[in-house]
Amino acid sequence: MKFLFVSEEIKFTGEQLLSHWAYINFNLLGDNIVGFIGPCDVEERYLVGIDHYKKKTQIKSEKMLHFVVEHFDLDLEKTILKQKLLVSILKDKLNHRLKGDVVQRWGDDIFDGDAKLTISTTTRTKVSTKIHLGINITSHGTPIKTKGLEDYGLDPLDIAQVVMNQYRLDIRRVSERLIKTRSIE
Repeated sequence: MKFLFVSEEIKFTGEQLLSHWAYINFNLLGDNIVGFIGPCDVEERYLVGIDHYKKKTQIKSEKMLHFVVEHFDLDLEKTILKQKLLVSILKDKLNHRLKGDVVQRWGDDIFDGDAKLTISTTTRTKVSTKIHLGINITSHGTPIKTKGLEDYGLDPLDIAQVVMNQYRLDIRRVSERLIKTRSIE
């Protein structure tokens, strides 16, 4: 699985959920995970959750750490499970750095009490499945009560590296396990 942290700021609009976004923009061919920092303001046409689409929910933040994953596999159920893995990895890495059970995963998001830290979605394109996970860096400019990495004194670059590395490792280990497992006949 290829990976890249992009040092230039990128605004997440939802366009990044289109197929081959990482290949077109960064020459990452195949399954990949891309991390970057930037604001978030999801355009209505990219609201993939039907409830959000129907309500025209505003999904925005002044500054987030984003992860965009593309798997060239059309199994959306499997991708939803991978999304939960990615969110769980982020939660574990945050709690490790915060030295306790400070944040919790509820569904596809991470919370500290009633303050939401993340946004997350999955979708399917004609050739792949995509995951977006964004975690607030600041808690300003959000339409709901949020917390961000700055509230905990955490470095977004450190979090980006450890989350992308763990996700890649876990995906590789699943692939290896498929190959190494003997069938019972």
